[in-house]
Amino acid sequence: MIQGAFWGILIPFLGTSLGAGCVFFLKNSLRDGIQRALTGFAAGVMVAASVWSLLIPAMEQAADLGRLAFFPAAVGFWLGILFLLLLDHLIPHLHQNSLQAEGPKSQLQRTTMMVLAVTLHNIPEGMAVGVVYAGYLAGTAQITAAGALALSLGIAIQNFPEGAIISMPLRAEGMKKGRAFWGGVLSGIVEPIGAVLTILAAGIVVPALPYLLSFAAGAMLYVVVEELIPEMSQGQHSNVGTVFFAVGFSVMMVLDVALG
Repeated sequence: MIQGAFWGILIPFLGTSLGAGCVFFLKNSLRDGIQRALTGFAAGVMVAASVWSLLIPAMEQAADLGRLAFFPAAVGFWLGILFLLLLDHLIPHLHQNSLQAEGPKSQLQRTTMMVLAVTLHNIPEGMAVGVVYAGYLAGTAQITAAGALALSLGIAIQNFPEGAIISMPLRAEGMKKGRAFWGGVLSGIVEPIGAVLTILAAGIVVPALPYLLSFAAGAMLYVVVEELIPEMSQGQHSNVGTVFFAVGFSVMMVLDVALG
């Protein structure tokens, strides 16, 4: 069981690393249309994971509250939103295709702030995987190994394009291929670290599981609305991003229902 959880929390990180490896095989930066498609796909996966893997289980586990079963999910959801809003203001970062950095003023290089931007939205994904596996390991939260694996696979699938989306622009900024690859890899390292820390705190996590599941959902949806949707919608032919949002949503929905 523990070994399965160990590999499960590494799957999303593997997805990021494989995506970052695209920098060795692609000569130029990704075309705008491809970037919009990949960003839309990632957004669709995150929204579906937030609903099927996090919010619905949070309400199911609070079913003994009767009509107030929504309360832990609503509270945790808003705490997740506010947490990411706080990080957005505390950490200097630069979104892709943006000329102006967000957060406090700093002397950090553009490439560093680009990595920080991706790292920011990997935090809730790592938390989500960690919370689900903590519930599975505790054996008291009605979370199956297949359901936890479905979330890991879904996050890994959407992490693949994210790894490419960060390593390719770093290469375009003048970084050598090796450094651009490691920049993409390091942007995803917070996921297994966050997952392991969550699992280690399983004794605290399980009683608060409905709140923590919805916390991760709120944090992920903040990232989707604040960052991914604007990126997939800018420029001409923005319907490409919308179509791939639907593809990503469908893939994660099928994974969760089929495996969960």
